[in-house]
Amino acid sequence: MRIVIGSDHAGFALKEQIKQYLIGLGVDIHDVGVFSEASADYPDIAREAATLIAASNGSAQGILICGTGVGVSITANRVPHIRAALASDPVTARLSRDHNNANVLCMGSRIVGIELAKGIVDAFLQTPFSGDSRHQRRIDKIEE
Repeated sequence: MRIVIGSDHAGFALKEQIKQYLIGLGVDIHDVGVFSEASADYPDIAREAATLIAASNGSAQGILICGTGVGVSITANRVPHIRAALASDPVTARLSRDHNNANVLCMGSRIVGIELAKGIVDAFLQTPFSGDSRHQRRIDKIEE
């Protein structure tokens, strides 16, 4: 599994911590930036990451971080075939995969700390899509 990860300046520190955590778990990471705390526009990073994930045909998932997670989730969801979920807790992350087959996890660095973020990431990455027909029907409606 490949994870495309990105953040704006507000999410940079948390992105770096999550990136190191995932590398320690042996996850293949593609970091699209930012690479410092210099001011950056979250739509640029979120769009780049979402475009790569959509083009991967299911072989990549994403993690996007900004101050609240709202901006990156709004931006990512504008890219066709992206289902970005904003999660501030592991339950939401788990259900976003199980019910919605989310392929991008969005978090807010001003909302969650590193230990909670690790739990959210673990829940997201360890949960498969249920494949339940009612959930698939709803996803198909989104794709239409």
